[in-house]
Amino acid sequence: MDDNYTSRAEKILRRIEALAAISEDPQGVTRTFGTPAFLQGSALVKSWMDAAGLATRVDSIGNVRGRLVSRNAGAKTFVMASHIDTVVNAGKYDGPLGVLMGLDLLEQLVQTQTELPFHVELIAFSDEEGVRYHTTYLGSKVVAGSFDPQLLTTTDAHGISLAQAIETMGGTTQLLPAEAIPADQWLGYFETHIEQGPVLWENKIPVALVTAIAGQQRVELTWQGMAGHAGTVPMHMRQDALAGAAEFVLAAEQFGVVNKHELVATVGKLDVRYAASNVIPGEVVCSLDLRSADAARLASAYAELEQKAQAIAQKRSLTLNWNLIQHTAPVSCAPEMNTLLSQAIADSGYETVQLVSGAGHDAVPISAVSPATMLFIRCFKGISHNPLENVELADVAAAVQVSERFLQLLFSHYQTTLSE
Repeated sequence: MDDNYTSRAEKILRRIEALAAISEDPQGVTRTFGTPAFLQGSALVKSWMDAAGLATRVDSIGNVRGRLVSRNAGAKTFVMASHIDTVVNAGKYDGPLGVLMGLDLLEQLVQTQTELPFHVELIAFSDEEGVRYHTTYLGSKVVAGSFDPQLLTTTDAHGISLAQAIETMGGTTQLLPAEAIPADQWLGYFETHIEQGPVLWENKIPVALVTAIAGQQRVELTWQGMAGHAGTVPMHMRQDALAGAAEFVLAAEQFGVVNKHELVATVGKLDVRYAASNVIPGEVVCSLDLRSADAARLASAYAELEQKAQAIAQKRSLTLNWNLIQHTAPVSCAPEMNTLLSQAIADSGYETVQLVSGAGHDAVPISAVSPATMLFIRCFKGISHNPLENVELADVAAAVQVSERFLQLLFSHYQTTLSE
């Protein structure tokens, strides 16, 4: 490994540590959209962009944006991005690593006085995780022009609306539509991100090409039975909502195991209403998170699991309310971009591994307006959304090498296309 890539990776990781030190909770890393810790973190990222010589601004949704402008008339914009918000009690690398990797690449372009064939913009998206307002991709949807203004009335746990939060951050809700990069101005989108899975770790491979991002169906299931005294209602006469929900939890798990090569199914929340040790549960709410990179299989699995849930409810004399909360279609990364990224991996001397992302990323809304590609970086045991999240210096250096080669290939490809 070239010492240059190693020293650049060391600088990226030092910045990661500096950003991770800014948190709502001093015991961990928590930076949710619009909080004082988030604003402090954003200001730090902006100061690094300013120092790099980028034309930098914070837009009305709180994205930090740094731009290098091409001299080419009519040039389009190539975006490198990830997010700087976190889940509660997060790791240090999910999101910020991609932002700071992009910053390193732009610093090199400035230092080498590279003649740009197109505009390059680095974006630190303000909200990908959706923790505060329970809706993902706020930052990237604004840039993609797909932000839903109805979300402005959504309130957080303290009753503060999204519109109020934006104004408090210094943004203007009326300007949100103008923050989008017009669809005809996009040249492409590139995001680097930790894998958040164990494949690269187990195989000791530093990077991978992302071919697709799984679609998601999120459902809220409300099971209604009859609450009763735990000591007086005979077992065969009960309408136990928790027993029904529990049967569904295991059915969903078994369904995921049987179809493990096509999808994953998870029940992550279980709320027993009016719970007491001596009361038969009369109402239970649970979640279902269903993901697949195959749109047809995602749809059929959704229908199959709904049928299983209804059958369980009927058998147990329960009422079931099945409520679809979120539907995100699977996204395929752009073949032309992936060809260049695959070549960059090979040119850098690494095995080209292709992976499907089970986690959502900002590339999802961006892919509706731009060709998008992603590079995964190996992370410790695949652990993410956890303080144990970690990366190794050599893997970050490899990602820097691959990403820089990808940009070189993209520049060459674009200039060849222009000359034809």
